[in-house]
Amino acid sequence: MKNDCRQGWTRFIPQGIPCLLIVFALFAYLSSVMGLPNMLNTIMKTAHDLLLNTVFYLMGICVITGAIGRLFVEFGVVNLLERLLRPLMRPLFHLPGVASLGAVMTFLSDNPAIISLSQDKRFCSYFKKYQYISLTNFGTAFGMGLLVIVFMVGQGYYAAPFIGLFGAFCGCIVSTRLMQRFVLKAYPRYATEAAYTEDEEDAATDADDANAANGKSLFLRTLDSLLDGGRTGVDVGIAIIPGVLVISTFVMILTFGPADDGAYTGAAYQGVELLPWLAGQVNIIFEWLFGFTDPHLVAFPITALGAVGAALSLVPNFIEQGWVDGNAIAVFTAIGMCWSGYLSTHTAMLDSLGYRELTSKAILAHTVGGIAAAVVAHLAYMLYACF
Repeated sequence: MKNDCRQGWTRFIPQGIPCLLIVFALFAYLSSVMGLPNMLNTIMKTAHDLLLNTVFYLMGICVITGAIGRLFVEFGVVNLLERLLRPLMRPLFHLPGVASLGAVMTFLSDNPAIISLSQDKRFCSYFKKYQYISLTNFGTAFGMGLLVIVFMVGQGYYAAPFIGLFGAFCGCIVSTRLMQRFVLKAYPRYATEAAYTEDEEDAATDADDANAANGKSLFLRTLDSLLDGGRTGVDVGIAIIPGVLVISTFVMILTFGPADDGAYTGAAYQGVELLPWLAGQVNIIFEWLFGFTDPHLVAFPITALGAVGAALSLVPNFIEQGWVDGNAIAVFTAIGMCWSGYLSTHTAMLDSLGYRELTSKAILAHTVGGIAAAVVAHLAYMLYACF
C-alpha cells in the first residue's frame, strides 16, 4: 500500500511542481508590473468585454455563415464548386478531385468538417493512404475561411482579405505536399495502399439519401437549411468562447500597455507589452517576411496557433490603435485561415483518422505552410499596392 502511494506521489510531483512554478511566475511578473488589484481587475474586465463585444459578434457571423453554408449544401452549390475546383486538385495538391469538397466544407464551417467527411467510406475510397492522411493539413488550411473573410470585410477592408485568401491557398499547397512527403518517407508502402476499399453494400447506400429531400417543398427545404445551419453556427460560436476569453485575455495583457498617462488603473485591455518587446528584438524578421509595421501585430499569428476566433478578437483593438494597414489584414487573413487553431485541432483530427503518431509531422508541415501563406500574402499585397 505504501509503495502504491509513493509511486502515485512520484508520478504527479514532477508534473505538478513545474506547473505551479510557471503559473506563479507568470502572475508574479504581471502583478509586479501592474499591481495585484489592477491585474485581477484587468483580467476580469477584459474577459467580460471580449464576451459581450467580440464573442457575440463572432457568434452572429457564425450563425449567418452557417446558415448560408447549409443552404449551399442543400441546393447543390457545394457540388457545383467541387466540380469547378476538381481540376486543380491533382496538379496542385496531388489529391483526387473529390478532395475539393473538403476544402469547400471547411471553408464554409471549420476544420473538423474534414473529419466527418473523411469518415464517409465512399469518399475515402478515392484516396491512397498518404493522401488520406494529408487531408488533415489540407482541410485545416481553409478552416473558418468564410468567417475570417466576412469579419475582415466588416472591418472596412475589401481587397486585402481576398489577397489573404490567395496566400492561404498557396500555404495549403506547401503544407499538404510537405505532409505527404513526410508520410511517404516514414511509410513508403502508403504510396500504393488504398485508404479504403469500397464494397457493394457501401456503393448501394446513396439512393435513399439522394431522394430524402424529394418529399419536402422548396420553402421547407430552405427553412430547414437556414435553421439547421444557424444552429451549427451557434455551436461554433459557443465553442470559440474559451479560446477567446482565455487565450485572447492573456495575449492582450502581454501585448498592450498601461493607460495614456503611464499608470495602471485596472481597466480592460491594459498590459505589460511583453510580446511587442520580444518581437522588437527580432522585428526585422517580421518586417521582412510579413511586412508588419508594428511589433504588436505579432500577437495575431501567435494567437491563431490556438484559435483563429481568438485571433480575430484582437483586430478591432489593433485598428483602434492605428497599427493595422491593408498589408496586415492580408497577412492576418492568410495566416488566420491557414493555421486556424491547428495546434488545438491536429491531434484530435489525426486521432480520429487513426494516425495519431503522425501528429508532430502534421504540425511541422502546417507551421511551414502558415508562414508560406503569410509571406505570399505580403508579396501579393505589395504587388497589388503598386497598381
